[in-house]
Amino acid sequence: MSDFSRLSINSATTKKWTLAQVVEGCVNAGIPAIGPWRDRVAEAGLDKAARLIKDAGLRVSSLCRGGFLTAADAAGQAAALADNRAAILEAVALDTTELFLVVGGLAPGEKDIVGARQRVADRLADLVPFAQENGVRLVLEPLHPMYAADRALISTLGQALDLAAPFDAAAVGVAVDTFHVWWDPELKAQIERAGRENRIASYQVCDFNMPIAADPLLSRGYMGDGVVDFATIGTWVRDAGYTGDIEVEIFNQEIWDTDGAAVLATVKERYADLVLPYA
Repeated sequence: MSDFSRLSINSATTKKWTLAQVVEGCVNAGIPAIGPWRDRVAEAGLDKAARLIKDAGLRVSSLCRGGFLTAADAAGQAAALADNRAAILEAVALDTTELFLVVGGLAPGEKDIVGARQRVADRLADLVPFAQENGVRLVLEPLHPMYAADRALISTLGQALDLAAPFDAAAVGVAVDTFHVWWDPELKAQIERAGRENRIASYQVCDFNMPIAADPLLSRGYMGDGVVDFATIGTWVRDAGYTGDIEVEIFNQEIWDTDGAAVLATVKERYADLVLPYA
């Protein structure tokens, strides 16, 4: 029997399911944790969502997501801070300490990527005290460079760690998402660094499919369907000392169109074969 005690399903993997359906699916599949997206929580209502997850006996591995901190104008910056503070309180209500941040891309018409990255650092400094007051860790997620212009100016684990460095490790951590970082020639060294600094807040797994989908957001796949070396990356993450949940997050139209129970069965099979032996 495989050990699924660290397996978590990110709700994006079963995109067409409501939060209640994801919870029921996890219970039926024997998956003990869930990583909900805020849109699913909002649909259910925060209080109801928290009760639903708690009553099912599931834990919340993380909340997706806050971030988008690159607004260049005062109104946009204020709105981003308000939304992220709301997300921090949602994480508290859901009983998770981990809030993912996708930091955002260039402002409309902007080309100053250096200035935009500085705004991320500035807004992060604004948010950290509130996160600390509420016992929530802000989890910086580097995204693949193809998303730098519109979604995340932070593309490598090293960049994320540099951005986190001014803050306590309990306040700002980083995510290792195989889809986004598998290609990085510095990945081993940066995972080791993250381990030394106690900043690995999440390990997310899915594959990087080829050819790239027409919508690049949908190029994720089941572990084993693409080019990611889960044995090597998983060993690096394990040896860096990470013992937390391993969250499966897949954006893929064909998978979204598949029966959710069948998706979870496939996830468990691939997890047992390709991820668990190195976790």
